[in-house]
Amino acid sequence: MTYQEKIPDLGELSLVVLHPETHAELVHGWVTEPRAAFWGMGSHSVDDVREIYEFVDSLDTHHAYLVTLDDTPIGIFQTYQPEADPVGERYPVQDGDVGMHLLLAPGNRPPKGLTDAVGPALARFLFSDPTRQRIVVEPDVRNHRALQRLEREGFTLDAEIDMPDKRAQLAFLSRERFEANHPAPA
Repeated sequence: MTYQEKIPDLGELSLVVLHPETHAELVHGWVTEPRAAFWGMGSHSVDDVREIYEFVDSLDTHHAYLVTLDDTPIGIFQTYQPEADPVGERYPVQDGDVGMHLLLAPGNRPPKGLTDAVGPALARFLFSDPTRQRIVVEPDVRNHRALQRLEREGFTLDAEIDMPDKRAQLAFLSRERFEANHPAPA
């Protein structure tokens, strides 16, 4: 277990290291759903998914986790050091930047408020490392739902950039802004 947080009215959110051999079939089911089109793996086989996450697992700069709610897998969370990623070639990386990707796949009847609760929980996880000062994301510019969610969560939209596989919208969330919007519980 990498991280746990009790989310009121939802349950125990946990981050568990993604193990490619064990989790490839589960993840494949999520990333090939039409709603996950922006994840970019819609035509991948289970073996393709396994190989991708074996590669991610081999890197010291990129990490993949299963997001679970009360021990039920509900998504994938990935973190990366922007300076070791293609995004780092497209904006001036600052000390303390950390990148993230999130795909929630909670099934047909997600608990009410899940999406709005998961983002801040993951930010708390990232900011639990005192060296991290800013979260970087780069969703596809056509992913309007993700962009709206990011703005609700306090991210500042920045420039559009061309990534190898998409036109992306850079967005940033500073530690200061996050903490101002999400004070630590008393």
